[in-house]
Amino acid sequence: MSGAPDSFKTDLLALLPSLRAFAFSLARNRERADDLVQDTVIRAWEKHASFTEGTNMRAWLFTILRNCFYSEIRKRRREVEDVDDAHAARLPVPALQLAHIELEEFKAALGAISAEQREALILIGVSGFSYEEAAEICGCAVGTVKSRVSRARTTLAARLADPDLKETPLLAAQ
Repeated sequence: MSGAPDSFKTDLLALLPSLRAFAFSLARNRERADDLVQDTVIRAWEKHASFTEGTNMRAWLFTILRNCFYSEIRKRRREVEDVDDAHAARLPVPALQLAHIELEEFKAALGAISAEQREALILIGVSGFSYEEAAEICGCAVGTVKSRVSRARTTLAARLADPDLKETPLLAAQ
């Protein structure tokens, strides 16, 4: 790694675990998440001269990763995905431990909320971004992020309480 300041390299390497976690929350697939992180690092490396030293590198990298993710989605419009995990659910994998079952229920509930809500919830609740930083990453207003997080939490709680829930509580109330 040459061409970039040592502080840039150090900060970039330190953020790789957070980038990978965010990528996995978006892609919901380890291989795709790794590819997203790799693409993010490559793009950040190519554009390191445009990064202003002393600004929020974490938010800058998360924005790059998010943009890579949505660019990939646009490119894959013609591909068929197992979005609702119907194929995966048919695979015979016995859950031997309660924690594994609970994790699967959580993943299913998290997967049932909208991508925008899931993204906001992960940025705020898992990655520790402020609402302002998350709004900047998502390219929307702070109030929109707050609304998405609130709705995501409500829907997630309802789905965890009743995994067979067909409608989200917010839709049922309208």
